Amino acid sequence: MKRTAMELAALATAAVPGLTPSGVASIPDEPEDFDSAMIVDESKQRWRVRAPRHEEASMRLERELTVLHAFTPAVRAELPFLIPSVAGTIRQGALRSFVYNHVHGANYDLEGMSRLGEATAIQIGKALAAIHDIPDEIAERGDFPSYTAEEFRQRRLNELDQAAMTGKIPVTLLRRWEHALEDVNLWRFNPTLVHGDLHEESFLINDSRVVAISGWTDVHVGDPADDFAWLQASDDAAFVTAVMDAYVAARGEHADPHISRRAALAAEFALAQWLSRSLASGDEEAIAEAHQMLEDLDKDIREFGGQPISVIEQPQMPMHSPAVAEESTLSEDDDAARPGAEASDSSESVESVDSASEGADASASDSDEEDVNSSEDSTKR
Repeated sequence: MKRTAMELAALATAAVPGLTPSGVASIPDEPEDFDSAMIVDESKQRWRVRAPRHEEASMRLERELTVLHAFTPAVRAELPFLIPSVAGTIRQGALRSFVYNHVHGANYDLEGMSRLGEATAIQIGKALAAIHDIPDEIAERGDFPSYTAEEFRQRRLNELDQAAMTGKIPVTLLRRWEHALEDVNLWRFNPTLVHGDLHEESFLINDSRVVAISGWTDVHVGDPADDFAWLQASDDAAFVTAVMDAYVAARGEHADPHISRRAALAAEFALAQWLSRSLASGDEEAIAEAHQMLEDLDKDIREFGGQPISVIEQPQMPMHSPAVAEESTLSEDDDAARPGAEASDSSESVESVDSASEGADASASDSDEEDVNSSEDSTKR
């Protein structure tokens, strides 16, 4: 059920005692999940109201409330940006709407971020490093989902199996993703607290500075590369490099040499995840759009090679691979043949960055050197 801006203002008035709106306007949000509006009260203070459209979206907001409560004043004070705070809530049946204290700043798309220049790129890189440096006890206090590196890799392999069973994923992509997921050297990383749902609209920017980050509905402990997947859509290589250099410099010895490769994989694989969700919901329009985007990605990779996503180079495949993977559904025998498929000792998958580099296959040394160039450049600076 879609709500108008005026209806959202009425909800905010009921949720926050004493709030008297003098102006209201709809603002962008995830259109399938939420209705959102900005409210200005009589004292010119601004508020954001966010109303879920269905129970799953409502559960995400409830989860965010738990996350925001876990970020104590002491933790918030250590961060270089603000985190939203909930001013009030109101329930309508099974759904609960939330009113947040507004933080001044503007949203930019990727192109707009790039135009802001290097100063903003550095701010974004430092902000992401700050998220990934949040202490582990915060995750324990908030009871956030937590995955070791090996558990995370196995989850991705399971999702790949499910995507392959749809018969709608191009073979080139299935082989490319499976090769990356079987490259165990790529998956030796130290799990961190991850935002989990970052995109350009998550950042509020004022005078080229990141002043706040919103949308904390999917926080977990896992692969920090997931927080960079949105950045892979940028056409400005210099901007992306500046973000990554600032991140590596801020994280220092904790920086992961393969984070860019896993981020590129996450960005590509997100299309398969979207297709699977669309098929489950029966959304024909979304199914068609996701399938077309997968076909476009497949064509681009076959023609130009795509971004590197593996440490060990993938064997060359015939250029005339079929369009869809009807015959390549991953079998149980394939699972048994995967390197590390039966490994259960998570300690191997959370080795330090140094041991990950030392353990890499000799044939991957050139790729490793390319991945850590940004880290070395940042150190020289």
